[in-house]
Amino acid sequence: MIERTVKQSNSCNLRQRTLVTIIIAFILLIGIILSGALIGPEKLGVNLQLRNIPPSFAHLFGTDWLGRDMLARTFKGLALSFGVGLTAACISTIIALVLSLLSSVNKAMDAVITWLIDLFLSMPHIVILILISFAAGGGFKGVVIGLALTHWPSLTRLLRAEVLQLKNMNYVAVSKSLGKSRLWIARHHILPHLIPQLIVGFVLLFPHAILHEAAITFLGFGLSAEAPAIGIILSESMRYLATGMWWLAFFPGLSLLAMVGIFDLLGRNIRRLIDPFHSQKL
Repeated sequence: MIERTVKQSNSCNLRQRTLVTIIIAFILLIGIILSGALIGPEKLGVNLQLRNIPPSFAHLFGTDWLGRDMLARTFKGLALSFGVGLTAACISTIIALVLSLLSSVNKAMDAVITWLIDLFLSMPHIVILILISFAAGGGFKGVVIGLALTHWPSLTRLLRAEVLQLKNMNYVAVSKSLGKSRLWIARHHILPHLIPQLIVGFVLLFPHAILHEAAITFLGFGLSAEAPAIGIILSESMRYLATGMWWLAFFPGLSLLAMVGIFDLLGRNIRRLIDPFHSQKL
């Protein structure tokens, strides 16, 4: 009896810590997004009198060679990366859901979707991303299309395995014997069980989308040079690192890694909270 009480107490404490971690992560992300969204063009303007100032209380991240405040540019870039990641993750999640449901139609459709998954996973990720982004015209639209069309395979494979397992459940067989359509079964039996995986997969797609957006933008195949994106900031700073202006790359790069880490922390804790396998440990 005492041992059971201790286990229940530990489980309750672990659940509370998980909820607190999720709330803190949400607050940090909202703070980053609002900070970037509230920054106006006047804070991103050129001021040649403030060129190349190292980090100080007046300019926490320093200024660049044009006198632009790096703190404002960094948070604006993070907000832009968030918008790209949000749009791309939404589209990728929808693609993964549709393909996983189509794989349950028949064996031929499942074979085609499995072949597509293996095809995309076998190709160099960054190369196909650059090709799709370039073919789509680059810029925000091209980057989003490239990210959306290259980040669905892993989630699709996970959802497909879940769908195939659900198809063999007894209640699905009973529904089929009662004459229920495939659409009815998908909506009432399969889709509700996929929601936890969809939420977790959606959140975990964010870090990959944001990092890949910054990577191809850094290489010159992503967002336009006028946009205050993190990839653009890091690419421009490479020319000035040899002169000792280390803050131009250090703070934007560290901020990008921090936001990606927050997303990863958020995704892992949401999975621990809502995933049936992990929930048994709470």
